[in-house]
Amino acid sequence: MIKEILKKVIKTEFRIKIRRNIFELKGLLHKGNKFYCICCNQSFNKFLSFGNEKREDAQCPSCGSLERTRLLNYYLINETDIFFDNKSILHFAPESMLSKSLKKSSNKYLSVDIQKGYADKIEDIQNLTFEDCAYDYIICSCVLGHIPDEKKAIDELYRVLKIGAKAYILTVINLNVYETLEDSSAISDEQRLKLFGEKDLLRLHGTDFIERLKRSKVSVKQIDYSLNFSLHDRRRFSFGNKERELIFEIEKIKQD
Repeated sequence: MIKEILKKVIKTEFRIKIRRNIFELKGLLHKGNKFYCICCNQSFNKFLSFGNEKREDAQCPSCGSLERTRLLNYYLINETDIFFDNKSILHFAPESMLSKSLKKSSNKYLSVDIQKGYADKIEDIQNLTFEDCAYDYIICSCVLGHIPDEKKAIDELYRVLKIGAKAYILTVINLNVYETLEDSSAISDEQRLKLFGEKDLLRLHGTDFIERLKRSKVSVKQIDYSLNFSLHDRRRFSFGNKERELIFEIEKIKQD
């Protein structure tokens, strides 16, 4: 209840700034050498637990990055040219430290979110205002599970992606089932929390997620980038359990 009151009386931008300052203080308390965060380039004696069902050592105590963001950041640095040549980048629901790095690398970077105060611009992923073939890169991490019309959102992502350009999409996946779980009767926070594991999820993707991404105009590749690291490094960097960290690389291909 206190959190809801604070949301109403304190502007989003100010709440985000307060949260970042709190994290910086936590980071000072947890300095050490057991864990390393690629997003803020600092080492700690522990990462913080996070999630409705608490995941141990999930969140960086200084920058607040989660497992999926750290792994994606490693991938983008090592496997792409996104940080070079002033690429046009569209970033949905931006993770703060990744957003900060990308913004430094390109003056054609734009972050977007459905809510005011969380990004550079308000946009509805289901009905984007951008021209066709506008962006070299798109980053969309853990967004599609929250969108009412997922198919339309995916089509919009592909519409604004340039020919030969790439999008990186991540989502929460139940790796034990194939078919994505959806239930339109789950309308309350409590129902969605019980069914999907998060109160604002509208679906819990299964391993069929790659099929849901496929279209005639794109190629889709599933990447488990954690396999490029030793077990020791996976633990030290805290790359998660693959339920949120599989990267789906989409490349828009030229139509005949």
